[in-house]
Amino acid sequence: MQKIKQFYLDSINQLKITQNLVICGLMAALAVVLSYVASIEVGPYIRIGFSGIPNRIIEFLFGPIVGSIFGGMLDILKYLVKPSGPFFFGFTFDAMLASVIYGSFLYKKPVKLWRIAAAELLTKLIVNCFFNTLWISMLYGKGFFVLLPARIIKNAVMLPLDTMILFFALTMLKKIPTLIHTKQS
Repeated sequence: MQKIKQFYLDSINQLKITQNLVICGLMAALAVVLSYVASIEVGPYIRIGFSGIPNRIIEFLFGPIVGSIFGGMLDILKYLVKPSGPFFFGFTFDAMLASVIYGSFLYKKPVKLWRIAAAELLTKLIVNCFFNTLWISMLYGKGFFVLLPARIIKNAVMLPLDTMILFFALTMLKKIPTLIHTKQS
């Protein structure tokens, strides 16, 4: 239990390092730009995009707590910059929950394909298929089980793609050692 507590405390301590806050700001800007230029809308409920990669980098570098704060704030920022539909806190919660999942799998751990695939699978099941479908159902008055099959198919198709993209991104990131200056507690 103490080891788990320390893991999350280490993540919180990453907020005390100025360079880490600057990296978070740069990644937020990159995520906003990517949401403009690198996403494809497939109908009203499905969007394929790359703006989540900066989130995953933050979770990998700084952990689940910083990732959760970053994900929540970035969700609100993206809405303020480019609103698409009504604001709903459920989606902000989803961004924060996904960050906790990814950060728990990736922070202070070696980049392994199975680890990334596990984080992707868990996030796609819990956050994308369950919670996001629930929020969309509530917002737009569509039946949960009517929306669910298409969302399962979309997430099943995206699972190997997102896994490989994230594996590649984190592998490349590890080759930039001067970027990673995390305080070890």
